[in-house]
Amino acid sequence: PVMQAVLDEVALRLRTTDESLIRIPDICEATGVNYGSVYHHFGSREGVIDAAYDFMFTKFMEEDIESLRHLVSTATSRTQLVQGALAYFDTIHDAPERRDQRAMRWRIVAAALTRPALRDLIGASQTRITSELTSIVSQGQEGGLIRRDLTARSIAVLLLASLIGRVLDDVSTSPIPDAEWRQTARTSFAALLTEP
Repeated sequence: PVMQAVLDEVALRLRTTDESLIRIPDICEATGVNYGSVYHHFGSREGVIDAAYDFMFTKFMEEDIESLRHLVSTATSRTQLVQGALAYFDTIHDAPERRDQRAMRWRIVAAALTRPALRDLIGASQTRITSELTSIVSQGQEGGLIRRDLTARSIAVLLLASLIGRVLDDVSTSPIPDAEWRQTARTSFAALLTEP
């Protein structure tokens, strides 16, 4: 719990400032955590920042995974699953805070390209996230709710790619209107979930 306070504070600062401006003494002052404890637990300033990036990277997806798990485990028909999934995907594509989350995930991935320790951290987290989502899709396939002619993992990765890939259009000078994107996403997701 004490180190979680450090991660929360560093994550907050990463959302609002450049990481080069983050100083561990400032974090310790804000959280009341001893300077030595932070270095003992995380090893270095970079270790703290990498851990905060990994925490953010994972946190953004954990809530979505839980919602999808609940949806698949409670749906009693394919129609109910598709309707619930489409309503859910509307919210994750349209909410303004989702743009910020998508942008932050890309920022973390970009940072990991030149930082092997961070790449290892988020690589392990992404593997776990993909596995959990694959398990949820598999459960839906076994229950006859999701098409079976595609592998559960390929469906899981395509869903993840769609969620993260939206940031490419977010930074465009002429992005697709949300209503247009929503319709495209709804059609694609419905096709992924139902038999051809």
